[in-house]
Amino acid sequence: MVAIQNPTAAAAARTQPSGEQPHLAPLDPKLDTLPKNFVATAKQHGASRIAMRKKRYGLWQEYTWADCLAHVRDFCLGLVSLGLKRGEKVSIIGDNDPEYYWAELAVQAAGATSIGIFTDANPQELTYVLKDSDSVFIIAHDQEQCDKMLELRAAVPNIRAVVYWDEQGLWHYADDWLLSFEQVQEKGRAYAAQHPNAFEELVAQGTGDEIAIFSYTSGTTSLPKGAMISHSNLIYGMRHVVAVAPIYADDNYVSFSPLAWITEQSLGLTCHVCNGTAVNFPERAETIQADIREVAPSALLFPSRLWESLLSMVQVRMADANLINRALYALFMPVGYKVVDFEDQGKRVPLLWRALYRIGDMAIFNPLRDKLGMVKMREAYTSGASLSPDALRWFRAIGVTLKNLYGSTECQTHTLHYGGEVRFESVGKPPPGIEIRIAEKNEIHIRSRSVFQGYYNAPEESAKAIDAEGWFHSGDAGYLNAEGHLIYLDRVKDLVQLANGEYFSPQYLEVRLRFSSYIQDAMALGSAERNFVSALIIIQFDNVARWAEKNRISFTTFVDLSQKQEVYDLIRKDIQRVNAVLPETARIKRFSILHKAFDADEAELTRTRKLRRGFLAERYREIIEAIYSGAEGVNVRAEVKYRDGRTGVVETAVRVMDI
Repeated sequence: MVAIQNPTAAAAARTQPSGEQPHLAPLDPKLDTLPKNFVATAKQHGASRIAMRKKRYGLWQEYTWADCLAHVRDFCLGLVSLGLKRGEKVSIIGDNDPEYYWAELAVQAAGATSIGIFTDANPQELTYVLKDSDSVFIIAHDQEQCDKMLELRAAVPNIRAVVYWDEQGLWHYADDWLLSFEQVQEKGRAYAAQHPNAFEELVAQGTGDEIAIFSYTSGTTSLPKGAMISHSNLIYGMRHVVAVAPIYADDNYVSFSPLAWITEQSLGLTCHVCNGTAVNFPERAETIQADIREVAPSALLFPSRLWESLLSMVQVRMADANLINRALYALFMPVGYKVVDFEDQGKRVPLLWRALYRIGDMAIFNPLRDKLGMVKMREAYTSGASLSPDALRWFRAIGVTLKNLYGSTECQTHTLHYGGEVRFESVGKPPPGIEIRIAEKNEIHIRSRSVFQGYYNAPEESAKAIDAEGWFHSGDAGYLNAEGHLIYLDRVKDLVQLANGEYFSPQYLEVRLRFSSYIQDAMALGSAERNFVSALIIIQFDNVARWAEKNRISFTTFVDLSQKQEVYDLIRKDIQRVNAVLPETARIKRFSILHKAFDADEAELTRTRKLRRGFLAERYREIIEAIYSGAEGVNVRAEVKYRDGRTGVVETAVRVMDI
């Protein structure tokens, strides 16, 4: 249900937090940091096992554990020779590459702290993180990032040098402030010749309570804060998940989600160094689907938006498929849904349905998984913004064991779906080692050994986040049902009360709307001064454009297509589909399709693609007022900020439609 009530199960669960599990043993002091685990794993496997693969120019390049150890050792000592000291901070900005892993482990081996920055951070965001974190070096991917830094040089006097690992386009840059990855490694080899045991001594000095990384919060309501996360926090955060879903040394993992994101740090890098999994790095974003198909990974972590994009792609391609494939898909998808519904209800799947599913698997599901590169997938996770239960149900229906993973920057994983215990309305159960309790206003509190150490240079904010008993106050609303599953509702501050006294969850509606292959984004609207729920919609341009061409609807631009009457009729059907499963008071009564997509560069979204609701409500105030005044449309002028700093104005007429 979307109307917020006080469920009986929630009341019972308030005093029944999941207990600490005794079998989650304390860390071995010899393996209580990421570098200690990395060195131990590298020495165990040496040159006999592949640690990493990176696709470059269409070919997979392989690196053994011995190769990686040499790269990390040389780079670590190179930074030390440049003056890096224990406790200092180093920022890293770049795509997922072997060099990113090596740089982070090298920084931590030196006793310093690494800070990941999203690659699409604009100059203002980059400057803020570099200054707020007190970084003394920055390790950058390529020419684009180096150019940013050269522009910002006067604003970040604390940065001693910029180290880059992709030399393309930088050969003729004559600036001592810029150093190549190889130059730093050469300095490290020279340092090692004079200090033979320096690397081993530095690694041995590390302790589990030292800060491994700063992970900056998304900043949905204020400036981002640097969450200080220790080595032991990261290792326990990974162990919580692995206790439920084991990871093995011969597993293949694809690293694609940004390493500035805490979940990729926990289940990507930390799992790699502690469990010895092989990490595969795609060539670039455009080749991700083909690269995954070649790797056929056993484990995969994607944010919810990427899973939704995959689903949308399949739906569109299936609509254009030949008659036989469309018929098989239409015939066996209901079978897949029936089987997963039995599982969702905790029931044994009857023999007849198992037999039908096996036929469907041979006919359509297995070929579909092969196209997606998921024929060997054992553990697939979605995290970040909520994934629609409809999307989760679809992936499981085709045989991809996709599981919700709910967490936060401050605590990593809070809950996840256990194998065989997926409940589509829930975000799973707390794994061993994690306690959950429901406090006032249905706020979710978490306590575990993965809870962070506080926010950097923000003692007051830290004290608000973690109470005297060690509970982290998440700011999220939810409840535990009778089975111990956590039902996530929304941010406490985002639960909206209408003028009639009823509450609704905007995020729940938005997630359901994004299940449509024609909707890229949505923002549900309502307030104490308004009697009904409405929505702002962003169309999925590629899919709607393909639909329009197929239906002979002419258009020129995104703006033109978005305001077509036929497109409004198309989107209205999807909203009616969502409304059909909602209580009357939570149903969307009016909507408008925006003339542009939400953009992180214009501060409309965070870098993890979460809505900045307050900013959006003010920016699109004219359209929202038109919706609630009963108008049929409004002329809008919107300022657009481009990546190079220029601004422009978009002027257009935007429709409003009743459901």
